[in-house]
Amino acid sequence: MLEVASSKRFLAVVEPGDRGLAESLPFPFIAMVGEWEMKLSLLLAIINPAIGGVLLLGPRGTGKTTAVRSLSPLLPDVERSLCAYGCTTEDFESGGVDSICPDCAKKLGLGEPLTFTDRARLIELPLHSELPDVIGGIDERAAAHQRMLVKPGILSHADRNLLYVDEVNLLVRDVADAILDAAAQGVYTVRRGPISATYRSRFILVGSMNPEEGMLRPQIADRFGLRALVRGLNNSSERWEAYQRSHAFELNPRGFIEYYRETTESIREQILAARKRLPGVQLAPETTRLGLEAIQKLGVTSLRGTSVLFESARAYAAADGRDQADPSDLDAIAVPALRMRRSVFMDRYASDQDQEAKAILETFMQAGEKPAD
Repeated sequence: MLEVASSKRFLAVVEPGDRGLAESLPFPFIAMVGEWEMKLSLLLAIINPAIGGVLLLGPRGTGKTTAVRSLSPLLPDVERSLCAYGCTTEDFESGGVDSICPDCAKKLGLGEPLTFTDRARLIELPLHSELPDVIGGIDERAAAHQRMLVKPGILSHADRNLLYVDEVNLLVRDVADAILDAAAQGVYTVRRGPISATYRSRFILVGSMNPEEGMLRPQIADRFGLRALVRGLNNSSERWEAYQRSHAFELNPRGFIEYYRETTESIREQILAARKRLPGVQLAPETTRLGLEAIQKLGVTSLRGTSVLFESARAYAAADGRDQADPSDLDAIAVPALRMRRSVFMDRYASDQDQEAKAILETFMQAGEKPAD
């Protein structure tokens, strides 16, 4: 399984140099102390996007945002468009020459590439974002080309990246619905009067929230694949270790990152190998039987829960270098995969409806047994 903890000490010292205003120096993922469930869930979501992302639940100050930002150096490579309009070879293959701009059509004719390989990025949804910011709006500068009449929003920029939404439970309803629909469909359409544009939105969605500030609507919570509980560090030695690492990072972030660089690169290589192995990973018959039996006993009605359970087991097996997911893989991921998927309200509602249906049928049966007057 992927290494997510380290006993190494941070002794390396590197001269900081010119950091620059826009430079990103995330805390190394490998240096995060404890919180196995959170770290495992995040890694599995990167290995297998079919899991459907991760929801981190925990009180403030427990490292949720730090953990998500630390994923940046671990993300895989993706293909990005070289065109200002976002044209790709996929557009041409699915929609023909009319789906790309004239310049890109000319490039294809000359055998030139439309994309380049780049590292996937972490896209953070800014606080208090409004719907036009998220899905896009009218681009007043680009009336010359119909594809650019609608200005892309954050969801479009998140395509092939990881989208992080902090305080997801505090999002306004229309923004939350837009994000979750785009994540589920992989595309979304913006309409402004007679003008419309469709964008891809194939991203890994990670949300975080403090349950003390309010819970998510059930239909929103169900869209997240894994739900990781972030408890904080209760062990004194772990808390002291976390403080030491945090303090060392603040004093010399470059040196701290450099000390964990080789391990970070090793983890990324393991993630890439697991992603490559994933398509060939199968579920053992016993794994399927046990998984379905557990879901039935728990009363999980959501079909998405079944998919998350088995896709997570496949990702776990792939990360462990195996081509078959065994029952032990279910044990490792069952809790975050099935947490919060049972509904006491729906159980009671269904029970009430069964009782009513029984009363209706009994009434008709009794009426049929009485002789006609």
